Amino acid sequence: MLFPKSFKSAALVLVVVILAAFAGYIWVALHWSYSEGERGGYMQKLSHKGWICKTWEGELSLVALPGAAPEKFIFTVRDEAVAEQINRAVGQRVALTYEQHKGLPTTCFGDTEYFVTGIKVLQP
Repeated sequence: MLFPKSFKSAALVLVVVILAAFAGYIWVALHWSYSEGERGGYMQKLSHKGWICKTWEGELSLVALPGAAPEKFIFTVRDEAVAEQINRAVGQRVALTYEQHKGLPTTCFGDTEYFVTGIKVLQP
């Protein structure tokens, strides 16, 4: 026997504690937003992408002054119902409500730190 039974038990407890701490960190990062806001512009695209973790990734062209280079707001959508609403609004002027979640460890939660939670189609 290479290691005593108490060492194996302690190692197992340590692994469980580390995994629980990591899961807790991810839960906090997903449920506590760093900032919240709204951005307005023209919906350019929304795509469902990823090899293993499929996420909805979108692009909003922000309304700029005439002659200025357009700025893009890149975002992630986690809610299927919101993604469906955004898909219907591609090409239209919209206002997106979002939350910013910093510190997510992988791209399985989304390619960006901006998560859209709602959409309003604006009248022309």
